[in-house]
Amino acid sequence: MKNMRHVLGVTLLWVAAVTVAQPPVYLDDTKPVEDRVEDALSRMTLEEKVALCHAQSKFSSPGVPRLGLPENWMTDGPHGIRSELLWDEWSPAGWTNDSCMAFPALTCLAATWNPDMALRYGRALGEEARYRNKNVLLGPGVNIYRTPLNGRNFEYMGEDPYLASELAVPYIQGVQSCGVAACVKHFALNNQEKDRHYVDVELSDRALYEIYLPAFQAAVQRGKVWSIMGSFNRYQGQYCCHNQRLLNDILRGEWGFDGVVISDWGAVHNTLEAAYNGLDLEFGSLTDGMEFSVDNAYDDYYLSRRFLELLKSGSIPESVVDGKVRNILRLMFRTTMNRNRPYGSFKNRAHGEVARQIAEEGIVLLQNRDNVLPIQLEKIRKILVVGENAIKMMTVGGGSSSLKAWYEVSPLEGLRARIGDVAEVVYARGYASPDPPKSVMYTIPSLQTDRSADDLLAEAVALAREADYVIFVGGLNKNGHQDCEGGDRKSYSLPYDQDRLIEALAEVNPRTVVVLVSGNSVAMPWADRVGAIVEGWYCGSEAGNALAAVLTGDVNPSGKLPFTMCERLEDYHAHALNDSLVYPGVNHREVYKDDIFVGYRWSDKQKKDRRPLFCFGHGLSYTTFEYGKAVLDRKQMTAADSLRVRVSVKNTGSRAGAEVVQLYVSDLKSSLPRPIKELKGFSKVMLQPGESREVEFVLDRTSLSYFDDAKHAWVAEPGHFEVLIGASAEDIRSRAGFELKP
Repeated sequence: MKNMRHVLGVTLLWVAAVTVAQPPVYLDDTKPVEDRVEDALSRMTLEEKVALCHAQSKFSSPGVPRLGLPENWMTDGPHGIRSELLWDEWSPAGWTNDSCMAFPALTCLAATWNPDMALRYGRALGEEARYRNKNVLLGPGVNIYRTPLNGRNFEYMGEDPYLASELAVPYIQGVQSCGVAACVKHFALNNQEKDRHYVDVELSDRALYEIYLPAFQAAVQRGKVWSIMGSFNRYQGQYCCHNQRLLNDILRGEWGFDGVVISDWGAVHNTLEAAYNGLDLEFGSLTDGMEFSVDNAYDDYYLSRRFLELLKSGSIPESVVDGKVRNILRLMFRTTMNRNRPYGSFKNRAHGEVARQIAEEGIVLLQNRDNVLPIQLEKIRKILVVGENAIKMMTVGGGSSSLKAWYEVSPLEGLRARIGDVAEVVYARGYASPDPPKSVMYTIPSLQTDRSADDLLAEAVALAREADYVIFVGGLNKNGHQDCEGGDRKSYSLPYDQDRLIEALAEVNPRTVVVLVSGNSVAMPWADRVGAIVEGWYCGSEAGNALAAVLTGDVNPSGKLPFTMCERLEDYHAHALNDSLVYPGVNHREVYKDDIFVGYRWSDKQKKDRRPLFCFGHGLSYTTFEYGKAVLDRKQMTAADSLRVRVSVKNTGSRAGAEVVQLYVSDLKSSLPRPIKELKGFSKVMLQPGESREVEFVLDRTSLSYFDDAKHAWVAEPGHFEVLIGASAEDIRSRAGFELKP
């Protein structure tokens, strides 16, 4: 008994000691994050610090188990949560519970011109990532649409830096509200896939700051994004994942970024540059970023063993790794170490509703001759649906954005579900693409056919003669050298001889509607021969339902183009110069001689015979809108003032609809060449028939400024300006002038 009392007494003393001891600050989430970061950092060995700076698997990096610090788990986006891969390989892990909701591609989100939709998109995506216990979502992508040949344009938000900024910020806020870090990408100048691993981009500082950086800056300073991904390409001779100018001088120095810089997979090339030039977390070395890799190579990464050796020898001071670890710890405390982060949800029907609404708002009605659309259901008996894209899965393929979708409603399925009770819906293939090469990352169901192109065309044309409507669903797909990571398109034309098929269909049926499924502009030599043209994007799980709702008029289309659609490839500035140095580069060197004149900024300067086929901001409706005069609250302002612009909009048609009111600013005379006009505001308003609403915009000096290379500063130059209010970049409804005083 005496011995028992002694043991019990020792135990009680030990418990008492534990009870009164203070927990580590890094575990106490009532303490400021920076205190927690410093406390955790002070407890780590050099080996533990270095381990945090590189991957341990294809999509995770280690924590510090000894200190209770968790691993970081990344997931590809930006359109859905990628299925699980094997630890050390690109092959699927074979899980049965990792099928996600597929959301519309970001080109479609941009076409909504609706920040509220971007917020809902980000929140739904964040909830799915959180449920799967991912703490970094690799998205959104905000690289600028410079050429329609870029295979990855479908993942981005168009050609205009202001539009991309206004939609990226709420997307990021939505994701991060779920305790998941958004990772804006690809920083920077990743505007093509051809030669993406090596091309060295040269451009003026003015083009860099006015066109290619604003969306990233907005993500950092307004969206407060917690992580950012570098790009494969080079800038000023250095790879962008360890680039002194981009990462140290601009990102952290000028913008004050306090998050984590993550490499793109396989985009790190040098230990010393990676150590000193702003990179925090290395992924995918000894890989091409998509398929090829070396197993169990993590100790050979540039920020792994060789980094540790240089630190131990004193060749690199420990303060360098401490800076990286602080950023990584900050990420942990904002995500996995935040006990108040919500739990999230997965494969949620509410997420399907979000996906459908984004798709419905993003689909763009480009042309509608003789009011062919909406389909008059009471007057039809038979509809013919033609085209491989009416049945082809579009949630798979395309590279790292490929998804294992919970479900995907095809255009044919959506039309049959909506129309099948009132009319016969028949299908003809019309054309066929070859099955893409097999990939270790995804499997695309085979649509292989032995029928000849002539046979497929003849069948479709014969059926078209008897149909009340022909709905042709074509465009591009996620095969290599189309809308696909790793390579650019090889032609501006539609692939698989679709032009010939469309022309043949239009010749026998005037009610031919062309639906383009794509993330890029294409040539449309048949545009004046078809009744209607619809840009249907890659709309994810609810693609077919959303398309059917727009075509039948259940939803009034309100999408507007986030990029210019030109008649010819040569009408884009990067191609107008007919200079390989401008695109795609010569000997891994590329010079952006198109400078600030990208998209509508270039189209505005062209003669009438070179106007776009469909301009930036264009999109039709099944109703009509009347604009009032733009009214300014002052005729003069200084750089310290703000200017309010008001304009009334009225729905003058017979059905409810939404209109995107666009505000452009024109500097009537400036010291440096400027675009004729630039987007500086927009507002999407829903109006009932006969309803009017006043829309207000606020302009300040940033709305009037250009970037002066010589001064390395934004300059609002005194002089006369004009506000232009329009329904698109070319459909200007009202103008008003004012003066900026010194």
